[in-house]
Amino acid sequence: MTMSPLPAFSRRRFLALSASLGIGGVIAACGGKSSDAISGLDGSLQIVKRFPNSGLVAGDVRLPISLADKSGVLSATGAVKLPQTLRGKIVTADSDVRDTVVASISATQHGKNLSVPYWPFIFPIEKVGTYALVLDVAPDVELTFQIEERENVLTPLNGDALPPFDTPTLDNNRGVDPICTKPEGTCPFHSVTLTDALQSGKPVVYLIGTPAYCQTGTCAPGLDALISVAKTVGETAVFVHADVYKDKSATIAAPAVQAYKLSYEPVLYITDAKGVLVNRLDAVFDEDEIRSVLAAAGIS
Repeated sequence: MTMSPLPAFSRRRFLALSASLGIGGVIAACGGKSSDAISGLDGSLQIVKRFPNSGLVAGDVRLPISLADKSGVLSATGAVKLPQTLRGKIVTADSDVRDTVVASISATQHGKNLSVPYWPFIFPIEKVGTYALVLDVAPDVELTFQIEERENVLTPLNGDALPPFDTPTLDNNRGVDPICTKPEGTCPFHSVTLTDALQSGKPVVYLIGTPAYCQTGTCAPGLDALISVAKTVGETAVFVHADVYKDKSATIAAPAVQAYKLSYEPVLYITDAKGVLVNRLDAVFDEDEIRSVLAAAGIS
């Protein structure tokens, strides 16, 4: 994959591009009428978008969401008792007539070691277009999303060969300092480059994320979760991590970000033994979900 010249841009701009994921803060939510299905709410129940604005294509779609009310995003330890399972449907949203596309979907609450729980809805979509998620607990609230033509998406997608890239390692930082912003020190996923990992004949688990700048959000807990998972997976797969910025000032994007044309973080890529992408987790994921998707890929 040919890399474009790496532009310099501020962390403010990168986070603005990533705002829909709650990176560096929690995103705005959609409004709706009051719902009495969940007790203890301070006003209307709202849906908090936890997935990118772009990059969704036909096939199995993953839409992680959180919940909020007038007081803000709802945490697992707050006054509102959050449901373990959310149910809803997918409808068309590009015309006045709302056709039901997926009549019944559900998502189980996740949030191990995360301050804000999330529910990842996973369902099939066959056609390009604009759709909306409608929850049973808030039928007057909807969250729209766009399914794009595959050829218009620049980031790697499931079914693609994951493009090789020489990520920074302990013996060659490749102009990135520090190579890992984990507060406790460099994580164990910098011994080989992504290029070498993809040539190993093993599945590859590749994380792009910056733990220093979202320690209580997603990136730091996500990396910690991956470290925990890797200890039990052992030699079954090769784990690689690339940070997002070139230096401590967090003003210039690292080459790993530009190589995949990312505008958000974190992203977790999972390949098979041939280096073909079999799954991708965007924006928010916990240890339980990581273990689940790795097990589905034969990594356990």
